[in-house]
Amino acid sequence: MQKSEPVKVGDKAPNFTLKNQAGDPVNLSDWLGKKPIVLYFYPKDETPGCTAEACAFRDSYEVFQEAGAEVVGVSADSASSHQQFAARHNLPFTLLSDQDNQVRKRYGVPATLFILPGRVTYVIDREGIVQHIFDSQLDFQAHVRESLETLRRLQTA
Repeated sequence: MQKSEPVKVGDKAPNFTLKNQAGDPVNLSDWLGKKPIVLYFYPKDETPGCTAEACAFRDSYEVFQEAGAEVVGVSADSASSHQQFAARHNLPFTLLSDQDNQVRKRYGVPATLFILPGRVTYVIDREGIVQHIFDSQLDFQAHVRESLETLRRLQTA
């Protein structure tokens, strides 16, 4: 299988369908044309860094909503794991299960140290164009900050 090129700023975001924490199929195109999407890939439910990142998005969720955007988290965990994770931490946004890592691969999310699934956030405008990519395994707050800055820039453009 040939490795696809990583998604870059200016690219059309690859469409996909994954199950959410309730086990229902969700398609990226369901949101397109309606609102910008903050699509963040993270390694694993209930790990310290991923919990800190999810809670940072939760704590700023109202600001994302005011900006007209939807936050969507993606990892290889199962829908039932996502359901427990969302309930335990009062996460108000959608978590998607990419158990075979096909969407992660389509976006070209890199692994950290070749083994840990990467932590990358994509800000996708309402037309489906990637406007910003932020990649940091350790700076959880920056994923939220960079996403909000990009959304504000889109609103004034």
